[in-house]
Amino acid sequence: MVRPMFPGQGTTRERSRTRRFVPLLVASLSFVTVGLGTAGSARAAMNFCAAPALQASETIQAEPGVQALIRSVDARIGEQPKAMPRVHTEGTLPHEGIYDQSADALKDMELMRDAALAWRVTNAPRYLQLVDRFLSAWVSTYQPSFNPIDETRFDSLIVAYDMTASALPVKTRNATAAFIAKLGAGYVAQIDAQKRPLAGTWRNNWQSHRIKLIALSAFTLGDRKMMNAAQRLFVEHLADNIGPDGKTWDFDERDALHYAVYDLQPLVTAALAARRFNRNWLRERGANGASLAAALDWLVPYALGEKTHEEFVNSPVPFDAKRREAGLPGYTGQWDPKNATELFHLAARLDGRYARVARQLSVMPPAWLAACLPLQAR
Repeated sequence: MVRPMFPGQGTTRERSRTRRFVPLLVASLSFVTVGLGTAGSARAAMNFCAAPALQASETIQAEPGVQALIRSVDARIGEQPKAMPRVHTEGTLPHEGIYDQSADALKDMELMRDAALAWRVTNAPRYLQLVDRFLSAWVSTYQPSFNPIDETRFDSLIVAYDMTASALPVKTRNATAAFIAKLGAGYVAQIDAQKRPLAGTWRNNWQSHRIKLIALSAFTLGDRKMMNAAQRLFVEHLADNIGPDGKTWDFDERDALHYAVYDLQPLVTAALAARRFNRNWLRERGANGASLAAALDWLVPYALGEKTHEEFVNSPVPFDAKRREAGLPGYTGQWDPKNATELFHLAARLDGRYARVARQLSVMPPAWLAACLPLQAR
């Protein structure tokens, strides 16, 4: 159960407050513990996920989402990890290759993240034990392929580690930190090896997903060198991927708002990761004057239903036609603004201007986000 939001008076209240902040304190210290052994490390201002109950009003707002998240974790508490040495879903349809097995295994990522959130709110050992079990299985089994579409959901593994690191067994903590460092550094090396100007998947949504994984790795580990690389690559990508008017390369390339959202959501997540070190990536500008804020602003009229778009009509990519012919939803007809719900709830945590859009799409954010970041940015 989630702790009562308004415990009784006197010592009961003080005792409840103390217990409530134990997981938060442990999570906050996790960065320092890892950073002690990392050259060029720096101290984080906070974890990726903020405290779930800093004030009574914030707690009340978060409570429905927190309860939903805990129920979802409890329903899967007995599951065993489905770790694989390689996952592959990119460019394939359900039932092709290892798509189905990979898609099932990747559900472990969100379960780890949600269990870490449940532990931080309740301090119940069973949630921490689940995170330990799943992290240990994945980091000892999986070999990074550096395909950012296949690996984009590893962001949840990193967030799970971020919240639990110093409470994990030393073996799991060290192995996971090494895995995250390898993942982030590998993506940096891969990008830096490319000829400039970047082209193809090095300037479209694939690059956004690479940058998200680099940023989460860097800011979670407090690796100063990787943080600076993440910022450099983020700014470079702004000019490569976003026009001065805010329109993304992916929208032009695929004639689909689906890909504008898929391109921007990892960049917003990367900006949230950078914020913990007081870096404001929302307002950063590329060499052409482009910014993440401008791209979100460009999308707002579509999210509000003021503009509409027929999806993939002029896409030259054969895989888009293949998915349309297979009857997969979202690859034909008018774009559904609900597909931008999570994007704008994330963006609202960067800038409260986007809260109105987020709430129109859904009054409540996704359960994990309600628990992770209860309030929109002020």
